[in-house]
Amino acid sequence: MLGVMSKKLRSLLKNQIRDNGPMDIGLFMAQVLGHPEHGYYMRQDPFGAAGDFTTAPEISQMFGELIGAWVADVWMQMGAPESFVLMECGPGRGTLMADALRATKKVDGFHEALEVHFLETSPVLRKAQGKAVQTHEPVWHDGLETLPDDKQLIVIGNEFLDALPMRQLQKTKEGWAERVIGLDDNNFCFGLAPYAGSVPEDISGAREGHIFEFSPAQVSFVEDITQRIKNQSGAALFIDYGEMKTQAGESLQAIYKHDLVPILEHVGDADLSANVDFGAMGDAASGQGMSVHGPVEQGAFLKQLGIEQRAALLIQNSDKDQKEAIEKALHRLTESDQMGSLFKVIGLSCGAALTPAGF
Repeated sequence: MLGVMSKKLRSLLKNQIRDNGPMDIGLFMAQVLGHPEHGYYMRQDPFGAAGDFTTAPEISQMFGELIGAWVADVWMQMGAPESFVLMECGPGRGTLMADALRATKKVDGFHEALEVHFLETSPVLRKAQGKAVQTHEPVWHDGLETLPDDKQLIVIGNEFLDALPMRQLQKTKEGWAERVIGLDDNNFCFGLAPYAGSVPEDISGAREGHIFEFSPAQVSFVEDITQRIKNQSGAALFIDYGEMKTQAGESLQAIYKHDLVPILEHVGDADLSANVDFGAMGDAASGQGMSVHGPVEQGAFLKQLGIEQRAALLIQNSDKDQKEAIEKALHRLTESDQMGSLFKVIGLSCGAALTPAGF
């Protein structure tokens, strides 16, 4: 059953298309996910069994604990500054941050030094995040412009970049055309529009019918955050599903109640996301003078951080059911037939000579 708020969003999008013509997929994604009043992320908590998808922090406490250890290690390599900003981008329910903070309670001086900041626009999720980390009085931001600029900065983002708007091109007999969304008898439909831009050299020889996805929004965000880190010193860590390097192929997907559904079938009620091009993200960061670490597969990254040892320690004090749950979570997070290979991790650093763990 389609929700009332999503019905309003679909009506708004259809009117925009009637008034302005077909819209590129990036603009469509931006409206569907982030419209201030009717956007998917603005109206609901999409995480967990009752939502549309489950992220790594919701699978196991081990994930957030290891990210916390990673942050604490970077902080110490930065010289253990007496005050620094720890910002999480798209923090979901705040589960990752809560686990990270719990795991680092005994790191001398770490909690006294950190300021927790969240990049989050959803009122619903802000409320959940506030409950999860209430002892640290988090500060929320709609954008990077309000982030403090006078302290060293560590940024983390798990499944954040994939939700930023992306666009699609399709190879035709005449060359590359942009996939757009229009209307057919008042129903959303895909179409093609002229495209005058260029494509990466490695993609230019793609065969007719192939799709190429690119995200100016992702590149712009990485450039903005790396410029911040350059000015303030620090590091960033991004974890997402995606590809090691730029390549052709379609990955845009819609997830509704944990199932894949057609992109245009549950508009406003389903999450939209696409693979992250980690090659392009690395190029954007290195172009800003950043040191780029990785990308590496999530499974290898977590194993380097010690997830197997952490799991063994948890199992020691667990009953049979808990032991099975821990082993199942470990497999899901690290193995190649689950999230271990699908998800990639990239680290960015500037300032002190940092050697972030896990790469």
